[in-house]
Amino acid sequence: MKHSIFYLFLVLFISCEAQSTAEKNSFNGRILPENVCRVVKDGGTERPFTGEFWDHKEEGIYICVACDNPLFSSQEKYRSGSGWPSYYDVLSKGNVKQVDDFSFGLKRIEIQCADCEAHLGHLFNDGPQPTGMRYCVNSASLKFIPKIDE
Repeated sequence: MKHSIFYLFLVLFISCEAQSTAEKNSFNGRILPENVCRVVKDGGTERPFTGEFWDHKEEGIYICVACDNPLFSSQEKYRSGSGWPSYYDVLSKGNVKQVDDFSFGLKRIEIQCADCEAHLGHLFNDGPQPTGMRYCVNSASLKFIPKIDE
């Protein structure tokens, strides 16, 4: 009997732990890797020069990892030297929203996916022409769809 109660508690503990991990790593109805959730859900930032797309040169579009909303094109991507993927414009104005960010005692502009509010990165006014803007984006918030040659 003692063993049965012990095993029952053990099973309950393990199932509760698994459920809390799944909840912790879910965003917008999707289970995502912990490092991705840390960025899109918690507003975290990848270390520079470590993300999958910081030096990515293939032609195509970048979509939101949490909802597949099209965000950026490789045509507007440029090498900013910051260590994060950088774009001077968005694919469609309505797909990326800007939110005031006062974290760390600074006033910055956070950029989010307009559909699911996933944290993407920040917007700076030190980019190249024609916009003068730099959309500094975490690779973890993106998925890439290569251009299909016809």
